[in-house]
Amino acid sequence: MFSEEVLKEAQSVISDALASGITVASAESCTGGLVAGALTAISGSSSVLKGSVVSYTIEIKQKVLGVSKDIFDEPSLGAVSEPCAAQMASGVRDVIGSDIAVSVTGIAGPTGEEPGKPVGTVWFGINSKNFTHTVCKHFSGNREQVREAAVLQALQLIHEAIVKA
Repeated sequence: MFSEEVLKEAQSVISDALASGITVASAESCTGGLVAGALTAISGSSSVLKGSVVSYTIEIKQKVLGVSKDIFDEPSLGAVSEPCAAQMASGVRDVIGSDIAVSVTGIAGPTGEEPGKPVGTVWFGINSKNFTHTVCKHFSGNREQVREAAVLQALQLIHEAIVKA
């Protein structure tokens, strides 16, 4: 189901989080729960992954994660934007009560391209009590390849946050 590279990174996340006593949550849009799926493929994940929200719609991003309506009203922002990713990450950490949270929101394709946001554009948020960090990546390939690359990036961001903690 997941590539060897994704499973190796998920194993590193689980091992280091267990050693540090850190819990994790995810808020996923374009990956549709695949980050949580990759983590739960690893034994011991129940002590690390507290939960995940698949916030595929604007409604769920607002109602469950508390993403501001203003983000969606602003044409230059929207669901695939830095502030949306940041608020998704902080929102899911608050809702689930984890130490670290990651968010993923993007355009996996083949449709959905917007001006300035080509297919493969993905924003990530990583949040802890001490910081919020965002990053934008542009992945190439088909829908499956974009989603797989986004999962790997999200796991790497979680791992980096655990190491910094």
